[in-house]
Amino acid sequence: MKLNKMDQRILNEIQNNARITNLELSNKIGLSPSPCLRRVKQLEEAGFIDEYVARLNEQKLQLKLIALIQISMDRHTPERFENFESTVKHYEEVLECYLITGQSSDYLLKVIVPDMEYYQDFLLGRLTRIEGVTGVQSSFIMRKVVDKTALPLGHLANLK
Repeated sequence: MKLNKMDQRILNEIQNNARITNLELSNKIGLSPSPCLRRVKQLEEAGFIDEYVARLNEQKLQLKLIALIQISMDRHTPERFENFESTVKHYEEVLECYLITGQSSDYLLKVIVPDMEYYQDFLLGRLTRIEGVTGVQSSFIMRKVVDKTALPLGHLANLK
């Protein structure tokens, strides 16, 4: 599916408010409701829209500590990486996990927990016990400066 300007406008509106009704969306982008709904369905079916989610308030949920954790592995084998990745996927505290390059570590994790005591239990009781983990370096978020989920779509206007 090739995206046009109308698709780009739909994607922008949906990622800024996933609860927008089809009628509201059609009014905002200047398209009647039926064709608007058809385009949204096409975007979903083509995989441009992965899912619709709600962002919860971490402060109200007493999740006050966010850590960025660099993980080093002892061996760089597919089995070792597979084991690590399949394990951390099941940790609800892990918000993001990236296999990285250009650093002395192999993985970068973003983890959220209630407090430092919980973090210590998570780190020592689970994370460092994963087979192959040899190094852990933690940094803690002091303040969020930019916190958004919307992807930049301006480059789509230049696509042919």
